[in-house]
Amino acid sequence: MRRPILSALLAACTVLAPFATANAAPAPNYVVLDNDFLGPGGSNIQSIVPLLNRPGVTLLGLTSVIGDDWENAGTAHALRFLEIARQTQIPVADGATTPLVNTVAETKLREQQFGVIPWKGAWGGLGSIEHVPATQPPVGKLPEGAPHTAADPLPAAMFLIREVHAHPHQVTVIAAGPLTNLALAIRIDPTFAATAKQLVFMGGLLDASMMSVTGNADFASDFNMIMDPEAARITLTAPWASITCVGNVSNDIMMTPELANRIDAKHNAVTDYLKKYQAPLPLWDELTSAIAVDPTLVTKSVTAVMDINIEHGMDYGHAHIWPDSTAPKGVNLRKVKIVQSIDKTRFINDFVSQSQNALGTH
Repeated sequence: MRRPILSALLAACTVLAPFATANAAPAPNYVVLDNDFLGPGGSNIQSIVPLLNRPGVTLLGLTSVIGDDWENAGTAHALRFLEIARQTQIPVADGATTPLVNTVAETKLREQQFGVIPWKGAWGGLGSIEHVPATQPPVGKLPEGAPHTAADPLPAAMFLIREVHAHPHQVTVIAAGPLTNLALAIRIDPTFAATAKQLVFMGGLLDASMMSVTGNADFASDFNMIMDPEAARITLTAPWASITCVGNVSNDIMMTPELANRIDAKHNAVTDYLKKYQAPLPLWDELTSAIAVDPTLVTKSVTAVMDINIEHGMDYGHAHIWPDSTAPKGVNLRKVKIVQSIDKTRFINDFVSQSQNALGTH
């Protein structure tokens, strides 16, 4: 049944695709944000802010995935934030509830063999994985209140496929959580990645071993890759026109009480929410979204071949990079633009402005 459904979906998208004209306006900047929406507040939910009410940018939807929180809780937090922001015209699609291969049991064994993983997201956070259930539990009580709106009827992978084919070569896919939904979309539709405009993802932390010793070990764990290494390998070897990696560069750009107060100097429902639920964390996902829609924020980058290790062991889920001259041959590895520095002042100023102007009318 899957192939006829996909064919019908792609046929419908072909009809919807805009026709090019000789004097066409600049191509629209369509985006879909895929994330593990731990909430309320924090980097995951705040990654939506740079995409709201931004001139020239159309947020087609959000897709939720297992990661920092269970997938169903992530969807609930995202829906509730959109209600608070009066942006309920933006759909949220439910995604993968488990990684492709990795499991709670395998992660327990990995910690016994190779040491504690500092952050385990839905599988224990900063604590123990010992009593974590193997499958997704029901959503508990949300501090910000339960959402009244429902998730989109399409599963996340199909939602991504639909939107990319509805706007060929115009959709930026922002992946700020584990890459499970994207891997599923790629496996369902081999043309998915090539039909998108680009992939911008949060992950691929490099030189993290020294960072974990000299800095904060929790901030040096490449969680999005470690949670679902196989999905990361599938996604990063797919034929995207462009892949941008936002990793280490975001670790020292923090949400602080001073920044929260600056944001809330102009009161509205969004700024009050951000101040109330502020967390002293790096602005990982916020920066990823901001770079995706404003690449001029990047002041330095390097292009390298990247791969994710999927061999079960100490290095499972870790990213590796090479120059062309020494990259492994005979495998389908792709070049990735790795962001090394950004205009931090402009990013912070823009984030404050976007937060204060994120409120919608729906």
